[in-house]
Amino acid sequence: MTTTLDRPAPARRKIVASPASWIVWGAVVFFLVNLAGVIGSVVVNSIGTRWFDTWLPESFTTRWYASAWTEFGLFDVLVVTLEVAILVVGISVLVGVPASYVLARRSFPGRRLVYLLFLLPILMPPITYGIPLATVLYKYGFAGHLAGVVLANLVPSIPFVILTMTPFIEQIDPAVERAARMCGANTRQVFVRILAPLLVPGILAASILVLVRTVGMFELTFLTAGPDSQTLVVALYYSMSAAGIRAQQSVDAMAVLYTSSMLVLLVIALRFVNPTQLVARVKEDPT
Repeated sequence: MTTTLDRPAPARRKIVASPASWIVWGAVVFFLVNLAGVIGSVVVNSIGTRWFDTWLPESFTTRWYASAWTEFGLFDVLVVTLEVAILVVGISVLVGVPASYVLARRSFPGRRLVYLLFLLPILMPPITYGIPLATVLYKYGFAGHLAGVVLANLVPSIPFVILTMTPFIEQIDPAVERAARMCGANTRQVFVRILAPLLVPGILAASILVLVRTVGMFELTFLTAGPDSQTLVVALYYSMSAAGIRAQQSVDAMAVLYTSSMLVLLVIALRFVNPTQLVARVKEDPT
């Protein structure tokens, strides 16, 4: 009779990667190294005095950030960016949440077609519909002002809120609403007192995602912005176009400020947004 001590130890399996996996991992590492090199060069140049043919600049300074703040008027640009973002987020939530409730709770002819139409501004490149949209806004006097920038950014933002909020609403049992109506609550009371508290995580997630998208939206803002309605990303583009006039270090300092703000927004978004909540609830088969 053999025991466990007499049994031979199982041989360890050697993990041998296939050539295809080595190629894939090599391409990923190559991409990450190049990305880190590009970002690192911009950060180092933003704090360097002179940097030509050496590994590091001759000395380091932070005066380029102060120069970028004064030369580009970053305070006014940040105020405009904040105004545009808050207005776009507020209007998108006010319009998108009721629309997503209708799509989640009501069945009507052409419902899938309407849902597909909401997908188009998100799937299509913004420049494809941004040019005719800007033409219409200029025709009626909206473009070139803050109102034109807000209206242009609402086109992809409202569908984004709808596509984000619809799964959240589908996860709420309709029996909760029916019970509230049986207790005498009308439609407004059901929405304000019952649904709104349950939808706070979804509304917060949609708001943060729209905020990130609006701050980073270049095409629509560039086509409709005027001298006093430029957001941070458009001001960065104009500063890069005038790089021969201004010091490259100050332009890089502005790019670092923009990238840092976007990273902060992304970290906040990942902190409050649960990706599993963005999946529609699977309805049980009654059979």
